[in-house]
Formats: sequence, structure tokens, C-alpha cells
Amino acid sequence: MEDAGAAGPVLVKRPLTEEEKKAQRERESLKLSRTYVLSKIESSTNERYLESLRKALTDIEEKLAQLGEAR
Repeated sequence: MEDAGAAGPVLVKRPLTEEEKKAQRERESLKLSRTYVLSKIESSTNERYLESLRKALTDIEEKLAQLGEAR
């Protein structure tokens, strides 16, 4: 049996910069918003509201794409 510590190189994470932390928080917030909007789309029957929700979803997905986040 091999020692678990000898399995490979140890990766040390560097601390995130303030800008990276901000981007990470924004991504998480957008993901939560996306989940909320999707649940509203699934449960809504009002076409005007659905149109508004779809636009919001498009905006959220565009922002996520700008931040480099695929679904």
C-alpha cells in the first residue's frame, strides 16, 4: 500500500485577490438568481410574467458568461 500523502504533488492555493473574491461572490449571486428565476418560470402560467422572467434569465446568463461561468 502506498502512503496517501505520496500520491501526487500537493497543490497550494494562493489567496484570492479582492477582485477575484468580488467576482466569485457575484457568480454565486447570479447562480442563485438563475435558480430562482428558473423555478418561477416552471411554476408560472401568466404569459406576460413568463416573458419578463425569460428576459431576466437571459440577462443573468449573459452576465455569467461575461464572468466566465458556464452553467
